[in-house]
Formats: sequence, structure tokens, C-alpha cells
Amino acid sequence: MAPAPAPAAGMQTIGLIGGITWVSSIEYYRMMNKRVQKRFGDNSSARVLMYSIEFGEFSRNERLAEAGDWTALRSIMLDAASRLKRGGADFIVIASNTMNSTADLIESSVGIPVLQIADTTGQEIRRAGIKKVVLLGTKFTMEAPFYRDHLKRNFGIDVVTPNLADREYINRIIFDELSVEKFTPEAKARFIEISERLVKESGAQGVVLGCTEIPLLINQKDLSVPTFDTMAIHAEAAVERALSRKP
Repeated sequence: MAPAPAPAAGMQTIGLIGGITWVSSIEYYRMMNKRVQKRFGDNSSARVLMYSIEFGEFSRNERLAEAGDWTALRSIMLDAASRLKRGGADFIVIASNTMNSTADLIESSVGIPVLQIADTTGQEIRRAGIKKVVLLGTKFTMEAPFYRDHLKRNFGIDVVTPNLADREYINRIIFDELSVEKFTPEAKARFIEISERLVKESGAQGVVLGCTEIPLLINQKDLSVPTFDTMAIHAEAAVERALSRKP
């Protein structure tokens, strides 16, 4: 039997906007390469062009965004996408649920397709036959309409989120601990408790880990309902798109 053809010649280049945070960006890169390796053999890897945003500057500008001024953050994202386009990326993957809120802006301003994380996640939830999910993520992801409305409008999925105190706790843990590679038993137990309580109270059938660092803290084995790891779903979908050569 002839060996499987090397995918490199026909594979698109994935443009990865990382650094938000580097902790999860490493996982994106690993997952993409492992998926190509599994498909084509040990010597195969993904075509990935990454631009890693400096998170210190980003987090300082994020405080301005929290106050309503998104000018600096949007500029950072547009700059990152432009660099990747100039470098030869065929499409963009934003390694952050929160910053996928800029996907439409990038497409219209930079002129490069963005594989949106809410789309890939919504497709996976719909395949599972689930109609209502708990969404965990940054405070912005849980509160802003971009994610919730996208899942409802395009996939018919209802989204429930934790109460204000729990949203603030989750957000603090993401930025103060998970983003600096700190994973504690206390945070894990609290995330599980919040998820399970909300599933019971709301009748949700699944939990969306809607921040790319959360799957490094909790995963499917920790919860009683189907769990959607947005990072893994997004990374795998990126490889499938690159291999399909979808424009």
C-alpha cells in the first residue's frame, strides 16, 4: 500500500492570533498538530502562522474596554490579523472566546475570513441534540450578547449564565490564576459547584467551557452533563477547514 500523501502541499495556512493567553495558545498549537499527525502520520504537522499578542499591554487596554472604550483592543486585533494576512495566512483563528467578538470587524476591515468559535461550538452542541447550555467564560463573554445571541440565532440554542457574584468570581479566577498557569483545587471545586448548581436550577443539558483556559481547570470527567471544550472544538475545526481548502 502506498503511503498516505503528505498534507502540506494542499493544506491551507492557519493564521492563529494567540497570546490571549499564551497558556491556551500553546494548547491550540499542540492540538492542531496532533490532529494532522493522527490523520497523516508521525512526520506530518499543521501549517500554522501565529502572532502572539503581548498580554500585559492587552490586559491594560482591556480595562479601558470594560469602561466602554474598545478602540485600543480593536486596534490590537486588527493589527494582529493584518500581520497574519501579510504573512500568508488563508484564514484566522482567534484563540480566545472573548476576542472572537471582533471576528466580524476583522473580516470587514482586513479582508480575511475568521473561523468563529461560536460557530464551531454551536455546530458541536447541535450535533449532540442539546437545546440549552450553561456558558462559563470571562465576564464579558457571559454578559455581552455576541456569544449568547449567536448561539440562539444560528443554532436555536438557549444560553444560561451564572449569577453576578459567580460571574465575577469566574472572571477573577480566569485573569488572576488561569491566565498565569495557576490551577488550584479550590478553583476547580468552585467551578464544578457553580456548573452543577446551574444545570440543576435551569434544566440545561450541557456546559460550554467558553474561555480557552477553563478546559485546563475542569473537563468532561468533572461534570455530570455533556461538556463542550471550546478550545478543542475550535482547534479541530481549524484543521478540518485547512484540509478542506474552503475559501
